[in-house]
Amino acid sequence: MAIKGSLREASLPDVVQLLFLGRRTGCLSVANDRNFASIWFDDGWIIFAGLISRPDRIGERLVAAGRLTTAQLEEAVAAHAASNDTRLGGVLVRLGHLTRADLEAELRRQVEETIYTLFTWDSGTFSFEAGVQPEAGEVTVRLNPEGLLLEGARRVDEWSVIAKKIPSPDLVFAPEAVPDGGGGDDAALDALERRLLPMLDGQRSVRTLVDDTGLTEFEISRALYGLLSAGRIRRVATAAPAAPRLDGARLDEHRNLGVAFYRTGMFAEAEREYRRVIALQPGDGEGHFRLGLIALRQARWADARDALEQSMIHGGRRVSTLHNLALAHEALGDLDAAETALAEASALASTDARLWTARALLALRRNEVAAALDRFARARDALGSAQPPARWYWGCAWAHALLESWPDALILGREGVAAYPQHPILRTALAVMLEATGEVGEAEAHLRHALGEEPAMPQISKNLGDLLYRAARWDEAEEAFERAVTLAPALGDDTWFKLGNLACRRGDLTNARTRWESALDINPEHALARANLAGAGEA
Repeated sequence: MAIKGSLREASLPDVVQLLFLGRRTGCLSVANDRNFASIWFDDGWIIFAGLISRPDRIGERLVAAGRLTTAQLEEAVAAHAASNDTRLGGVLVRLGHLTRADLEAELRRQVEETIYTLFTWDSGTFSFEAGVQPEAGEVTVRLNPEGLLLEGARRVDEWSVIAKKIPSPDLVFAPEAVPDGGGGDDAALDALERRLLPMLDGQRSVRTLVDDTGLTEFEISRALYGLLSAGRIRRVATAAPAAPRLDGARLDEHRNLGVAFYRTGMFAEAEREYRRVIALQPGDGEGHFRLGLIALRQARWADARDALEQSMIHGGRRVSTLHNLALAHEALGDLDAAETALAEASALASTDARLWTARALLALRRNEVAAALDRFARARDALGSAQPPARWYWGCAWAHALLESWPDALILGREGVAAYPQHPILRTALAVMLEATGEVGEAEAHLRHALGEEPAMPQISKNLGDLLYRAARWDEAEEAFERAVTLAPALGDDTWFKLGNLACRRGDLTNARTRWESALDINPEHALARANLAGAGEA
């Protein structure tokens, strides 16, 4: 069961509870217009969570909390850079600066704070992918979501109150002057409030305090709210927002967000992040490549072509770039340019079966059937013992059908359906070939199976209608044609023409005229439709 949707329609706590009650295992991806997060579940329990724009700052947090010295952190950072460990925490444990229990406690806190932050999001999207696990070697925890849901709800309520006095992380506070030089009652403050009070010098913003202490914005803001309520501090300024950093970390953040948004189908947000990459580093070939992929997914063919060409200027002529550029050229109708790009890609990767398949399909579109069959054979050789993709079976079977080599066409069509039994396009193609060879019953069975798999695909209904029409099963044919034109009104003049004929058979000339007129709207040169209309006008 796919679980995806909008946070405006289903809150994240409700989604987490659903996954817990369903004892699901996998990864819940959550994205808004500025950030991306992942929450991993194992049998309904939360085992890990992370935000892309929140780097792992376990070392800084431990130093700020006094549980690690600066020298120990520097030693661990150096060892981490020279090792294969993906996490600094593992290096700290290996060096003896941190116990495994301490690491797990800090990780638990990190995961909890990430979850609480995500609970405050009221817009964005979520998508759950079953079976996905954290990276190998990742330290995980095991948290009962029910406890997090309760604490998260309390924090959301508390945050709404705090935000009225501390609406921005750029606010700056200073100690409140005490009349007659008296001192405040520090005994009435909690430990965090007492720790923060000396740091409020009229210079540090809330954001700076978060960086200096390793605490979360919620923890800092809650303590400041307490100090404000006690009359111990006052707001003195608003710091200028931090200027974007033009370093590699900033670029990586935009790239990572771009990848995450792209994977979850948030193409506008992904494009925004990659345009930021290009703005910071105009010669970033990968950034241009990703913009090309996004444009392809959105069927903006000219934009895709231009971005991919820029990618080759800045990042070189890679196989993947040439392959996608060929797709853009083909969609724009420039088949020669598509062939040139694919030929260059094949020269760089002569054993890439995907390229040979793409070149074969392109040759088929150019009605170069012999060349297509040769390329399909090259693709099959490159695959070795691996299973060819569905598009290979579809194209190769059609190439044989175009040459009226029906036995070969049917063998390949049946092999493809056996390999991909849930592929409606393969079944539809096989059905057409079967009907052409007189196997009408088997052809109808495949079309009805394909229709069950993909009822929203109009071509299946159209092909089924054609088969039934030729078999003089008029009522069934009309039902199939009506379904086809409901899904795609401009599917074809032939479909409307036949619908007109079927209405005429019933004596419904009004409907017949309307349908023949629709056929002429699509194809003004449809002579039979025009003749039928003329005859109906005389009737």
